[in-house]
Amino acid sequence: MVRIVALYGSPRKSGNTSTLLTHAVEGAREAGAAVQSFHLRDLKISPCLELYGCKTSGRCIIEDDFQKVAEAVTEAHGIMLASPIFFYTVSAHTKIFMDRCQSLWVKRYWLDGVPFGSKDYPRRGFFIAAGATHGKKLFDGVLLTVRYFFDAVGADLWDSLLVRGVDAEGDILKRPEDLIAAREKGKEFARVLMA
Repeated sequence: MVRIVALYGSPRKSGNTSTLLTHAVEGAREAGAAVQSFHLRDLKISPCLELYGCKTSGRCIIEDDFQKVAEAVTEAHGIMLASPIFFYTVSAHTKIFMDRCQSLWVKRYWLDGVPFGSKDYPRRGFFIAAGATHGKKLFDGVLLTVRYFFDAVGADLWDSLLVRGVDAEGDILKRPEDLIAAREKGKEFARVLMA
């Protein structure tokens, strides 16, 4: 069975990106995927302290909740990541998790010897973001960050769902077309992983 990890990066459990990701997860499950969800705000994850203990094993030596999420990510076929836009990038909860994935980058490129620039990815990623403004460049910065994050964990960015003009909690509920799009993208993501 196809395994997907869903990473909720919003500080609000019922925020707009959380709601979109929940719809995508439901779609993936309807298509037959097994989905394991993590709400990053509820986990105890230290920022990266640049100890570089990961240089020997590829495993971060800080013992906290990061380890269980990283293990799930490396065993998954697909990763769904959702974060609201904070200053043109991901939320703090998401960024802390991403930074800790430096250990997975070390394992992939230093220890396992995957050539830099290799497009041989064992998994795929799907990104969901929502932002308050309608700015033309609203998602430029975050997409660059997300691409490099997915590369570090051995995934390519398969697709993204980017929603402008939602800010207050519940705004997304007034946009049923975006909720439908999230569910359909979740189904499609699962089917792509099964192919």
